[in-house]
Amino acid sequence: MSSQPAAPPLAMTHRQIMEALTGLLAAFFTAILSSTIVANALPTIMSDLHGTQTDFAWVITAALLANAVTTPIWGKLSDLFNKKLLVQLSIVIFVAGSVMAGLSETIPLLLTARVIQGVAMGGLTALAQAIIGTMIPPRDRGKYSGYMGAVMAVGTAGGPLLGGFIVDSPLGWRWTFFVCVPLAVVALILLQITLKIEHIKRHVKIDWLGSILLTSGVSLLLIWVSFAGNPAYYDWVSWQSAAMVGGGVVLLALLVLVESKVEQPIIPLKIISERTTALAIIASVAVGIAMFGSTTFLGQYFQVARGATPTEAGLLTLPMIAGNLTGSVVSGLLISSTGKWKGYLIGGSILLIGGLGLAGTMDHTTELWQAGIFTAILGVGLGMLMQNLVLAVQNTVRASDIGSASASVAFFRSVGGAIGVSVLGAVLSSRVSELATQGLAAAGIPVAGGSAGASMDLVDMPAPVREIMRAAYGDATAEVFLISAGVAVVALISVLFIKERPLRRTVDIQPETEPGAGTGAEANANAESTTPELASAGR
Repeated sequence: MSSQPAAPPLAMTHRQIMEALTGLLAAFFTAILSSTIVANALPTIMSDLHGTQTDFAWVITAALLANAVTTPIWGKLSDLFNKKLLVQLSIVIFVAGSVMAGLSETIPLLLTARVIQGVAMGGLTALAQAIIGTMIPPRDRGKYSGYMGAVMAVGTAGGPLLGGFIVDSPLGWRWTFFVCVPLAVVALILLQITLKIEHIKRHVKIDWLGSILLTSGVSLLLIWVSFAGNPAYYDWVSWQSAAMVGGGVVLLALLVLVESKVEQPIIPLKIISERTTALAIIASVAVGIAMFGSTTFLGQYFQVARGATPTEAGLLTLPMIAGNLTGSVVSGLLISSTGKWKGYLIGGSILLIGGLGLAGTMDHTTELWQAGIFTAILGVGLGMLMQNLVLAVQNTVRASDIGSASASVAFFRSVGGAIGVSVLGAVLSSRVSELATQGLAAAGIPVAGGSAGASMDLVDMPAPVREIMRAAYGDATAEVFLISAGVAVVALISVLFIKERPLRRTVDIQPETEPGAGTGAEANANAESTTPELASAGR
């Protein structure tokens, strides 16, 4: 009896694993597509719904925020409940949010729908990583994480391109949300057919207090950072800022206290305090800021500053996506081949800094082929970093904690992204207003109250004013990339200090011990918690 648990992990073939992952990757693709398809539609949506630059940033931030605060919750649920049912639930929630977004007539309604979509994307992101970690040993996981990175790259590439095409077609921008619904239904059917993972019943106790504190604390700080310094709201130094920052810090301090005492914390402190995980989390925050903060405004740069159509803007972002795809797949295959991963994290960080720094030299007159090279370098760096940071963390934890560990990295990356979009959106708005005011004054055009940068509806502006606004947006975007490059340096410093551990060839840590150790109670319990899932997946 005791010799049986160790055999199934080695029995899964590449074909069996790919069959099990088919529906999962389809669901993951749908989530990624939904988050990127609106990128090139946003300028049109803002014009149609009379939104501002702040609204533009919050359409992205709302989804990222909901994604971030729910990812650890989904991750913990995946360690406690049936992963397959949770993925399917995520898809149902996603469909509801997509339909609501497509029917939105106002900015607040659209933001609500984006929050619902974000909740679902948090589930799909956390569960995809957790299921891969449950079935595949870390030594082989690089290859399959590379496949996930490829799906992410294709979804990221296809999103803006498809979104731009839909906006330019008679369908209109609303179908950028509706088109994801049939894709989600297909993913739901494929999951039912292909993903065969038996749930292992465990003692269930959800940390609801920790979930509430986490959601409240992060949300409060992100709302503060989004509106602070905006003349229409409040100053950086004000009673509102003091109340929101103080409240956020108190809530997060209470979160740490609660997580240190509860039986099954939503963010396990013992996991995130481990050196590799802690440094990977710091790097993930920096990568999130650099990735979401810079790429969110790339489509806007091509459309608003360079006068491209939504479809053209999608095509112009392809170099970055091709770089992302190349970096993810090639590094994943090489890592699986050699078992070494730290060098790819360092190389990815250097390329990320270089790409962002080069993009920081762009203005409204930069040659488009140069912009393509700069963003391609940025894409390669992102591809080498995102999935491999998760891989490094998964290699250090037990199979029973993979869901929480993977979700923790994804959570902090999404938080970084939400912070990046909010802060860089505010910087961009302020800088555009400043440059537009200077440009209009130089042209002898009167400006009322520094409101030059408040509107993104350039279509109805007089030609001279429109050209000044385009130049302001183009020149201001460079500042966003430069700030992101500075933040990416933190990622490089973090990965330099990560200690490289050879990727193990077993799904869990315990099976690598000597044969005699497998008779211990802990080893048996550990085998019972992982083997049935693998055996079922291999059928």
